[in-house]
Amino acid sequence: MASTRNIGRLKRTTLAAALGLCFIGGVHAQTNTAGAVAGRAQAGDTITVSNPATGFTRTITVGGDGSFRFSQIPIGQYTVTRNGSSPKQVTVNVGTSASVDYAAPAAAGGPQELEGVEVVGTGAINPIDVTSVESTTILTAEQIAKIPVPRDTTSVALLAPGTVRGDAVFGNLASFGGASVAENAYFINGFNITNSFRNLNFAQVPFEAIQEQQIKTGGYGAEFGRSLGGVINQITKRGTNEFHFGGNVFWSPEDLREDVRNAYQTNGIVRSDNSQDTVNDWRTNIWASGALIKDRLFAYGLISYGKTENNTWGNNVATTNVNDDIELPTWLLKLDWNITDSHILEFTAFSDKQENEQGVYANRPGVTERLNLVGTNFQDQGGENYVLKYTGYLTDTFTLSALAGHGEFSREQRLVTASGLPVSYNGDINSTATGCPQIVDARPGYRQALTGVYGSTCNITNGTIDRTDSGDTRDQFRLDAEWQLGDHLLRFGYDQDDYESKAGVATEGGFTWRYTTVDPDGVANSGDEFDRARQQFFQQGATVKVKQHAYYIQDSWNITDNFIAYLGGRWDTFENQNGNGDTYVKISNQFGPRLGFSWDVFGDSTFKVFGNAGRYALPLTPSVAVRGASASLFSRESFEFDQTVDPVTGAPNNPIARPGTFIFLNSEDGQPKNPLTIASQDLDPMYQDEYILGFQKMLTDHLSLGIRGIYRELKQAIDDNCDYTAILEQSDAEGLTPLLPNPGFPYCRMFNPGKDAVFVTDVEGDGVLRTYVIAGARLSPPAKRNYSAMEFFVDGNWDKFFLQGSYTYAKSIGNTEGGVKSDIGQNDTSVTQDFDYIELTVDTYGYLPNDRRHSLKLFGNYEITDQWSVGANLIIQSGRPVNCLGVLDRDPTRAPGAPPNDATYDPHPYGSSFMRCNNSPVPRGTAGRLPWTQNLDLNVAYAPSWAEGLQFKVDVFNVFDSQKVTSVVETAEVPETGLPSEVYLVPASFQAPRTVRFMVQYDF
Repeated sequence: MASTRNIGRLKRTTLAAALGLCFIGGVHAQTNTAGAVAGRAQAGDTITVSNPATGFTRTITVGGDGSFRFSQIPIGQYTVTRNGSSPKQVTVNVGTSASVDYAAPAAAGGPQELEGVEVVGTGAINPIDVTSVESTTILTAEQIAKIPVPRDTTSVALLAPGTVRGDAVFGNLASFGGASVAENAYFINGFNITNSFRNLNFAQVPFEAIQEQQIKTGGYGAEFGRSLGGVINQITKRGTNEFHFGGNVFWSPEDLREDVRNAYQTNGIVRSDNSQDTVNDWRTNIWASGALIKDRLFAYGLISYGKTENNTWGNNVATTNVNDDIELPTWLLKLDWNITDSHILEFTAFSDKQENEQGVYANRPGVTERLNLVGTNFQDQGGENYVLKYTGYLTDTFTLSALAGHGEFSREQRLVTASGLPVSYNGDINSTATGCPQIVDARPGYRQALTGVYGSTCNITNGTIDRTDSGDTRDQFRLDAEWQLGDHLLRFGYDQDDYESKAGVATEGGFTWRYTTVDPDGVANSGDEFDRARQQFFQQGATVKVKQHAYYIQDSWNITDNFIAYLGGRWDTFENQNGNGDTYVKISNQFGPRLGFSWDVFGDSTFKVFGNAGRYALPLTPSVAVRGASASLFSRESFEFDQTVDPVTGAPNNPIARPGTFIFLNSEDGQPKNPLTIASQDLDPMYQDEYILGFQKMLTDHLSLGIRGIYRELKQAIDDNCDYTAILEQSDAEGLTPLLPNPGFPYCRMFNPGKDAVFVTDVEGDGVLRTYVIAGARLSPPAKRNYSAMEFFVDGNWDKFFLQGSYTYAKSIGNTEGGVKSDIGQNDTSVTQDFDYIELTVDTYGYLPNDRRHSLKLFGNYEITDQWSVGANLIIQSGRPVNCLGVLDRDPTRAPGAPPNDATYDPHPYGSSFMRCNNSPVPRGTAGRLPWTQNLDLNVAYAPSWAEGLQFKVDVFNVFDSQKVTSVVETAEVPETGLPSEVYLVPASFQAPRTVRFMVQYDF
C-alpha cells in the first residue's frame, strides 16, 4: 500500500459526500473486517478520528510528507478533526479507505490549503478509490433492505458483476468468473466459514445480523487465498452507546405463490406433476443492542426463528412423495470492548443449526397420490462458531491484529421407519447400516408382469445414508500487521486453518439387492427362465483432515503523486490426511504472486485506470480422502433363491450364495489404503492465473461509469484417474504378476491432468512398492478452463433515488468445469469423472456449464415521499449451453449414425457419459442453449410518520412469473441399450415462480 499523501484529493463537495456501494472498492492494505481514514494535511497537524456512537477515538500527528492514515478501524460513521477544528463526517466501509484532505499535494511553492470540504456519509456511491486494484462490490444492510432481493448470502452476491447462479442440483450457490460453485471462500468478521468438506456449503449467519456484505470477484490481495472463484466477506452489526431493540416478521404465503411448471418426457408423458406442491415460509427476528459500559463495552444480540413447510407430491416416475418440515432456530452475539484507545477486542458467536424433518410416503408410479408413510428422514446441518479478534494500534504507523476462531458444522442423518424402528449408520465400515435394503428390479418386462415388480415398502431413501455423527470442525488462527514506511504501506501476516471431517455413507439397510433374469434358451417367456439376485455392499467412513497455512507480504508503493504500484506474494502449504492420520498429499509453499497498479489520471480521484495480475491456488477438499485414501468396502456376490421375495423388504427368500461369485470392487476390501499410493508424487495444487485491466470515471457528481476486462486461465487441475491399465502395461513388461485387488493398488489415483504422473504401487500384493512414471498423454489431455469477460458498471445517486447496474459479456470455455460437474450433477469435489478414462475426455473442449454470454443487472430504490418508497431488481441472462451425453459403443462394426446392434452392442462401463450421440461425436456445448431468463422483482415500503421505527414492506419476486428452464437432463441415451432416452432434455429446474413476501418491522 502506498503512502497516503496522494490518496483521495477530493475537490468536489458532492463527490466527497457520496459514500456507499462501489463496484471497484476494497483497499489492499485493509483487513477483511475493517476500513481506514486517510488524507493530507500540514506537517505537524494533529488529526483526530472518533466515532460518537462507540466512543472510539484515535489521534495521530501528520508526518513530514503531509500524509496521515488511520488503519484497521471498525466500520461505521466517524468524525475527523484537524487541530480541534470543525469536524468532518465520513463513513468507513469494510475494505475501503475514506479520504479527507486538508491540503493539496506539495507543489513548488509548498503545501496548499484546500477550501473547507464537508465530507458526509449519506448516499449510495463511493468516491473512486484510487488506492485499490480489486474488483469488489459492497452492499450495506440499509441498501439491501431497500431493494427486493431474497435475504440470503448468495442472492446478494448475485447482484455483483461477473456472478451467475450455479446449477440447482448443488443448492443455492453462485459461480464467480467462470469458476465452479465449489471454488469460493466465505468469511464472517474475518473468520473462514466455508464448509471445506466439499466446498459446497457455508455457515449461514442470521441475515438480519449482517451490516455489510463485500463480494470480491477478482484481483484480491495476497491476504486472501484458497479460492479460484470469489470471496464473500460479511461484517455483522454491533452495539453502540444508543440502546436499540426491535423485531420483524417475514411471511411468504402459499396462496400468493404460483405453481411450478410441470415437466414432460419426450413422448409427452408427464415426468413431474407439481400442481399440488405447496410452500409456506415465515421467519421472525428479534434483536437488541447497546452499551454495557458507555464508550467501552458494547453488545449486539439477535435470535431468529423460521419455518418452511414444503409439501411435494412426487411425480409420475417416482415411488415416494415427500413432506418437508424445516425448523431454523439461529442466533448471533457480538461483543466489542474498547480496552483503551489503542487496543480493541471483539468476540463473535453464532449458531446456524438447522433441523430438517422429511416425511416419505409411498405412491404408485404414474399416479400423483399419497399412500402410507414409509418413514421419516431427519437431517441436521450447521453448528456453533466462536471468534475472538484483537486489534492493537501500537504506533501511529504500525497496527497489529490477531484472530482465533473455532467452528463446528453438523451433517448428521438418522431415519425412523413408519413402525418406529431407527435406521442409521455409525461410520464403522465393519458394521452395516440398519433398515430395509435397497431394491433394483432389472428383469425384463415380461418377468415383472408375471411376478410383479420387486421393491421395498420400507426403504426410505432408495440410496445411501450419512453416518450419524457426520460433521466438521475448523480451528483458525491468523496474524496480520500493517506498517507505513514513507511511500510504502507494507502488510504481512500468517494464516493457519485446520479442518477435520467425520464422514461416511452406506447403503440404507446395508446393501442393495439387484434382480436379473437368466434365459438359457434365449427365447423370452418359454418357461426355462429363472431369476437371480446380486447383493452389493457399499460403505465408507473415516475422520480425515486438511491442514493449511500461508504466509503473505504485500506492498502498496506510491511511486509518484498519482501512481501506485502494488506488489505482493503468498506462500500456501496444503496437507491432506486420511482416516489413519497419514499424509497422502502435501504441497509446500505454493507461490502466488500478486501485481497491480492504480493511476489517478487527473490527480483528483475522478478518473482511475487500474490493472492487476495474480495467481491463486486451491487445496484438495477433505472429502477426497473418505473413500479414495481411507478404508472402504465395496463388494458384490451372486445368489440363487426360491423365486419369491419378502413382500415388505423386497429381499429374496432363502438366498444361497453362488460359489466363486464374491468379489471386491476397486480394491475396496475394508483394509486401510497405503497413503503413498493414493496420489502422484509430483502433484501440484489446482491453480489459476488472472489478469484484469480497467478504468472508472466520474461522469457527473451523481454518476460514475466503469469498464474492466478480465481473463482467467486454469493452469493446473487436480482430479482422479481410474485407468490403472497404464501401470499394468509397464508391470507386464517387467515380468511381474499383478495381484488385483490389493490394498496397495488403488484403482483410482489423484493426478494433474495432462502432466506426467509418478505413481507408487504395490503391483503383486507383496508389500513391495514400485514407482511408475506414466506419460501425461497416456492418461488425459491437460485440464483447460479459460474465462474472458468485459464488464460495464454504473453507480448513480441522487437525492431520493439510487441506481446500480452492470452488463457483462463473458465466455467460459474448456474441458472441465472445475471442482464439480454440472453436466450430470456430480458433487464429488475434485474427483469428478472428467478424467477417469481418456475416452471420457474426447470432444469435451467447448463452452462450459457456467457460460452465460450476456448478463444485465439493474437495481435501485426511489423515495416517493418521506413515508413511501419503491424498489426494483432486474436480472436478464442468456442461457447455458446444452450437451448430448451418450454411450461409447465399442462395437467395431457399428457405423456412425447407425442404431446399435443387439448382438454386438458393447458399451463402455461409464454408460451415458460421453460427448457423442447415436455413435457420432457431439462436442461439448454444441447441442443448443437454454433460453434467456428474465427476472423482475419489485417492492413497496411504508414507514408511517405517526409511528417512528415502524415499517411495512411487500416484495414481489418474479413479477411476471417467468419460469424458463434453467437446467435439463443431458444424458441422451439409455446405457443398457444405447437407444434414445425419453428423459433427454426434460427440465431439471425452472426459475423460481412468482412469490410475495410481507414484512412488518419495528425498531426502537
